[in-house]
Amino acid sequence: MSERPGFKTLDKDLGRITHAEVAQMHAFRPVWRLGLSMLALVGVLLIFLALSGAAPGVLATGAGLIVAAWLGVAIGSNDVANSLGPAVGAGAIRLLPGLLLVAGAGLLGAFLAGGAVSDRLAGGIIDLAPVSQGIRGPMVMVAALIGAASWITVATGIGLPVSTSHSIVGGIAGAGAVALGVTAVHWTTVLMIASVWMATPLVAGGLAGLLLAFLRAKVVDVPDRGEAALRWLPGMVATMCAAFAVYICVLTFDGSRLILMQPAAAALAGAAGYGVTHRGVLRELQDHPKKPSTKRLLRPALLIAVVIMGFAHGANDVGNIAGPLSVILKGQVPDWQIGLVPSVILIGAGLAIAAGTLLFGRRLVNMVGSGITKLNAGRAFCVSLATAVTVLGASGFGLPVSTTHVAVGGIFGVGFAREYLDRRRGARHDAMPVEETRRRMLVRRSHVVTITAAWLITLPITACLGALACALVLRATGV
Repeated sequence: MSERPGFKTLDKDLGRITHAEVAQMHAFRPVWRLGLSMLALVGVLLIFLALSGAAPGVLATGAGLIVAAWLGVAIGSNDVANSLGPAVGAGAIRLLPGLLLVAGAGLLGAFLAGGAVSDRLAGGIIDLAPVSQGIRGPMVMVAALIGAASWITVATGIGLPVSTSHSIVGGIAGAGAVALGVTAVHWTTVLMIASVWMATPLVAGGLAGLLLAFLRAKVVDVPDRGEAALRWLPGMVATMCAAFAVYICVLTFDGSRLILMQPAAAALAGAAGYGVTHRGVLRELQDHPKKPSTKRLLRPALLIAVVIMGFAHGANDVGNIAGPLSVILKGQVPDWQIGLVPSVILIGAGLAIAAGTLLFGRRLVNMVGSGITKLNAGRAFCVSLATAVTVLGASGFGLPVSTTHVAVGGIFGVGFAREYLDRRRGARHDAMPVEETRRRMLVRRSHVVTITAAWLITLPITACLGALACALVLRATGV
């Protein structure tokens, strides 16, 4: 019996994500054990301080660096498959060069675009001005890092996918409420960030669905796919490259230099993207003139999406480390202004994320690759690009978001768009058994429930853990 489309494609893609999440848990075990060791080491430092009367600033710096380094490794190792998986699966790039490319793009994103999110986390969630010259502010951020790291470690151990960005926001709010009072927390900012967490998956889903509709209308579902690809794909990739180059220029230059550099950078990047894609499409048409593969036609586009996705990941997630760490290190260098994260911290945090990508990314992409990278190349491209654009937009406004949750929103958008287009095309299929229809509905609901539960649970739990850690740290240091 043939199957009606219904939500077949969406269920298939979500099923692959389910298998990928299971594989991801196993691949993440070495980092998880490293997290347990990190928490134990921080605990020993706290006990040592309480017994020896060592300077609180030494503890804050040491504990903050330890926890921040582990979080960077965890972020880099855990999210690399989101960026790299589809391109490796499509054969656009090999694993090792891909890891190097993602690590480099992430580091560049951290340095050029990570300041807004980092500044928001350093001084936008709690008011540190009353304690700007003391050690209490750094201790708040140490406690926030400990609370977030504790929850990520526990959640990973029990198999619950949680977001580092959500955890850090909750940890800062909880620790700040204990150390500085509930009124010191900017609750309107916390609510704004939380609303963005709900909105960004919807935005990514809408963008991914529109991209898929465009690809199918102009390239995939036309009689002569090769000619259509030669007409549309090079220009599409050129536009992507030019827009990304303009974005980089806005981050890097200002004034007259920006006016001069923008057109040149856009022209060069657009020409490079057009040339690479045009050559790749011609090669595919020469090798397979009668039936060109969409997967191979989209290889250059997927490769560009890898770079943009890696950049976006570094731009947004570096703030989870650099923001709190800048407040901690300010206790040792008082000239730093709260809320203004120095470039050296952005680079250091970016290096920690890059180290996680290079050290643990190979195993993760290999294991997840059997699930996520088998997404259709066109759908994978739409999801990757929509996720990158959404995350970069959030980063520009200094809003920390979950890359994984945004990507799953893109998968939903692509799935619903495909099924809608199939129904409009009027294809007739036999009805599925009731049991199969119910099973597929449960697959979709399970993802909605998992993401919603992770979002709802993480913020209050990390706030409580951050508050508890702050109370313990302040008691141990006598601050």
